Amino acid sequence: MAEFIKLYNENPNPKEIKKVVDILRKGGLIIYPTDTVYGLGCDITNTKALERVARIKGVKLEKANFSFICNDLSHISDFVRQIDTATYKILKKALPGPYTFILPGNNNLPKVFKKKKTVGIRVPDNNIARAIVQALGNPIVSTSIRDEDDIIEYTTDPELILEKWDNLVDAVIDGGYGDNIASTIIDLSGDEPEIIREGKGDIDIIL
Repeated sequence: MAEFIKLYNENPNPKEIKKVVDILRKGGLIIYPTDTVYGLGCDITNTKALERVARIKGVKLEKANFSFICNDLSHISDFVRQIDTATYKILKKALPGPYTFILPGNNNLPKVFKKKKTVGIRVPDNNIARAIVQALGNPIVSTSIRDEDDIIEYTTDPELILEKWDNLVDAVIDGGYGDNIASTIIDLSGDEPEIIREGKGDIDIIL
């Protein structure tokens, strides 16, 4: 049974954030709000938790394209090779925001991701998500929770999410209704920025 934890985006309660962080540190899985759709996440440093996420998503862990949720830009440099000024300007303009940026990974990537040349980085414009990462002290690995329903791709109601995911995760965070449009994915690992998926974020940010 998953714990159902209510948090408010304007002012996330530190006591409740600590409860979430304790779950993550013990290898737990959480579903939490972002500035786009609700995400399924775990501590980046916990291989067993990462394996659970991959199993739920039906993918091989080393091949999985999960995003790293960071608290701010300084967090990004822990896992990304040195970036040029033009790339940094785009990141600074866009983040926090509804974007996933694909960037060249460095040697600090967790062992299971060592073979990956690139990594997807997010700094969501959501205080709950960022407060969790800040209190945890390192990023959470994240993937969006999709729905089998053809019409509604993403469930936005935390209570319905709890009903569906109750036996698969350790906590569902109720941060209010989520969005049903995923993030815009922009690949910044090549010579020119490339739009991989147009989502909630405005692509003019990179022009």
